[in-house]
Amino acid sequence: MTLLNIQPQFLMGMPNSGELIILLLIVVVLFGGKKIPELAKGLGKGIREFNDAKDGIKNEIESGMKDKDKSSSDNK
Repeated sequence: MTLLNIQPQFLMGMPNSGELIILLLIVVVLFGGKKIPELAKGLGKGIREFNDAKDGIKNEIESGMKDKDKSSSDNK
C-alpha cells in the first residue's frame, strides 16, 4: 500500500481549472504583473527558434536523402 494511496496514472494528467488558477496566482506573485508579458514573449521566441531549428534539420535530412537517392539512381 502506498503512503498517500495515489495511483500513478493520475500523477501525469492535465491540471484541472482549480490547479491552473493556483499556478497562475503563483506566477503572478513570483514574477509580478509587468514581467508576465516579457516572459510570454521570451517563451514564444524560444518556441519559434526551436521550430525553425527543427524544420532546418528536417530539411537537411530530406535533402540528404534526395541526394543519396539521386546518386544511387545515377550509378545504375
